[in-house]
Amino acid sequence: MPSDSIGKKIKFLRKERKLTLKSLAEQTDVSISFLSQVERGKSSVTLESLKKIADALNINPSYFFSENRSQENSDAKHEPFHYQDLSHDIRDAVFSPILVTLKPGENKGSAFSHSGHEFIYIIEGKLTVEIYGERLELHEQESFMFDARKAHYWFNFSDQDVRFLVVSSK
Repeated sequence: MPSDSIGKKIKFLRKERKLTLKSLAEQTDVSISFLSQVERGKSSVTLESLKKIADALNINPSYFFSENRSQENSDAKHEPFHYQDLSHDIRDAVFSPILVTLKPGENKGSAFSHSGHEFIYIIEGKLTVEIYGERLELHEQESFMFDARKAHYWFNFSDQDVRFLVVSSK
């Protein structure tokens, strides 16, 4: 999904909830100018920032990726990550399944935390997961589950795409 589509969804939800850019920025620890740039499609959002925004808007991050998109789409080739929501539009489930593709070298971002637990299963490639400052390398057909309240982040230090299933509970 192009970053301007994510921005449009953020703006729609923010206005629907009668939030100002300032109030959303305060809730997310993200600057007003950055939020404005994301809403206008002028800046890409990181996984960390997207999770903070989704939490503040009281939605699952998969909402921003609910439209199916081919990996061959030209916009997809330039994005550092791609989410595919596997929930089939079930919005009030106690868990959320998402297929994530991280592009080679995607290693920017800061650890973040959220409520619930997170289960990761590697479909293709090699994923580095940082949990509470410790790094773990997961390979194809390996899985890991952890308390998502511990600060964590995903990295792709390899030279190929990594595809993995993430199931997060509330």
